[in-house]
Amino acid sequence: MRVGSLTLIALLAAFQCDQPASAGPPQVPLFRQDWLVPSTVPGVPMHTEILPPQGRGPFPLAVINHGSTAEAEQRKGVPLTAFELITSWFVNHGYVVAVPQRLGHGETGGPYLEDISSCDNPDYVAAGRGAAASIQAAVQYLTSQPFVRKTGVVLVGHSAGAWGALAAASQMPHGLRAVINFSGGLGGHSYGEPNRNCAPSRLVQASAVLGQSTRVPTLWLYAANDTYFDAALSEKMATAFRGAGGIAEYHLLPALGSDGHSLVFSREAMPLWAPIVASFLQNSGAMTGSHLSGADSAKKQGN
Repeated sequence: MRVGSLTLIALLAAFQCDQPASAGPPQVPLFRQDWLVPSTVPGVPMHTEILPPQGRGPFPLAVINHGSTAEAEQRKGVPLTAFELITSWFVNHGYVVAVPQRLGHGETGGPYLEDISSCDNPDYVAAGRGAAASIQAAVQYLTSQPFVRKTGVVLVGHSAGAWGALAAASQMPHGLRAVINFSGGLGGHSYGEPNRNCAPSRLVQASAVLGQSTRVPTLWLYAANDTYFDAALSEKMATAFRGAGGIAEYHLLPALGSDGHSLVFSREAMPLWAPIVASFLQNSGAMTGSHLSGADSAKKQGN
């Protein structure tokens, strides 16, 4: 299923390019295609941006997941997040990238499945699994396409999207290779106030619940001046996840801009996280063969 003038056949033909994937983001113009990907709700597909690499498929899949907001009116008008830096990085390392807009957001619409309930008594696990349902649906559909590998999937997310990716990993043992969490969590900026979180101890407890059933490596990246999940809270979350049996590599990056919560969008932050991501994916076995040379190049170039 797709949106736009290109047919699936034309899209697949565009993928069959003989040049190898480039190492640094972005070195070549990215080819973008809008698709409609089936969700868990019949008749409500997810608007999804697909970005293929150069080279011959099938390609490994990276699914990049956006944040969210508790405000319904804000969710209605939110556009599909571009994620220009991280999408370019993955495309140039040989991944086909998908950026789905989950249920309850923007043009996708449909029911919102990620409500934490109340700020005083939040259910962070249920909210994460609500996001995970959309993520899992996207992975299932995309890995059924002939140009996508069925294994070696990497989930990437920012904020609520990262929390949803962790929740998905706790339920998706087959085909998933690794998760990258940029500034992940829920309940931040409660009542509109920076550095205030809805029941932070519950978020730590929920991290342990997800860690109990997650068996793939996860990378946790936060900035010291994150006003949604401060350094102490993010480290407690990673420690709880790890203590419950999950594999969590935690990195606290220095303060970035006015709010480090946006580190995944920051060009200043990219030279800091890119070598960490490359090393993590190599160590987890998510980048193999020709992808290794790209990762090594990224380390040397700092991008």
